[in-house]
Amino acid sequence: MIRGFHHAALSTADVDRCVDFYTRVLGCEVAWTFGWPAGTPAADEVTGLRNSSARAAMLKLGPTHLEIFEFSSPVPKAVHGDRPACDHGITHICLEVEDIHGEYERLRKAGMRFHCPPQAQDTGWVTYGRDCDGNIVELLQFGG
Repeated sequence: MIRGFHHAALSTADVDRCVDFYTRVLGCEVAWTFGWPAGTPAADEVTGLRNSSARAAMLKLGPTHLEIFEFSSPVPKAVHGDRPACDHGITHICLEVEDIHGEYERLRKAGMRFHCPPQAQDTGWVTYGRDCDGNIVELLQFGG
C-alpha cells in the first residue's frame, strides 16, 4: 500500500548554494546530509549510474521533504535552469502558504524571481517563481 509522497529531489551544480536558498529564503530545515564516494556499489545500484559520487542534503518543510544532490561523478550534463513549465519532467514544486501576497513580497525582496504577482483563481491565489537554479516554485494560497 502506498502511504503518500515523502519527498521530491533535485540535482544541482552547487548543493551548498541550493541548500542556502531553500533554508534561508524558503524556510526549510536541514533534516540530514549524506553522500558517498566513487566506487560505492550500493549507490551505483540504486541510482543506475556507474562510479557515482555525490553530496546531498534532505530538507524538511512541514511534513514533506526535498532532497538535493550534487553529483561529482559521473559528470552531470548542464541543463538550462529556466526551462519552460511545459517541457517533460518535473514542472514545479508547490508550497502552500497562508499570506501569498506577503510571501511574494518577502521572497521577491530576497532575490527570488517571479513570473508574475499572485493571480486570483477559483480556489484562491497562485504564482510561479524560480529557485536559485531556475526551477519553478509555485506559491499557492487556498481561499481569499
